[in-house]
Amino acid sequence: MALEALFHPQCVAIDLHAGSKKQLLGELTQLAKLCPSVAQTSLTPRDLLSAVMDRERLGTTGIGSGVAIPHARIEGLTQMSAAFARLETPIDYEAVDDRPVDLAVMLLAPQDAGAEHLRALARVSRLLRREETRARLRAAPTAESLYSLLSDAQAGEAA
Repeated sequence: MALEALFHPQCVAIDLHAGSKKQLLGELTQLAKLCPSVAQTSLTPRDLLSAVMDRERLGTTGIGSGVAIPHARIEGLTQMSAAFARLETPIDYEAVDDRPVDLAVMLLAPQDAGAEHLRALARVSRLLRREETRARLRAAPTAESLYSLLSDAQAGEAA
């Protein structure tokens, strides 16, 4: 799946307020519910949060450099989707490098999307491991500009 199919303007938030990892995951599930492929399901934010928390118990999804990519495969979802948030204030996320997180992508995949889920996770990770990309996302003035940066970065990834 091409990354541009994951993100939608309504699933991108700027200066999201979260005081803890659990609160961030809750806010991201609320945001993810606005994504078209999730909104068309009967899944609730609570369903999404439960699946993401189950995955998080296996090990942190804080990949370092202020980035977290919580993810889960979810029964009842038919398409992959992602919600992106830049946090108002970085939070402790138990990341692999012990740095606080201020950029987060919640990646949601259908239950049977094994290899596709892993490929999308790898692409999102590669995108956010680039220092220049992270700097531009942190400096974006609006949610629309964040989405535009994600779209531009995705086009560069595909090229």
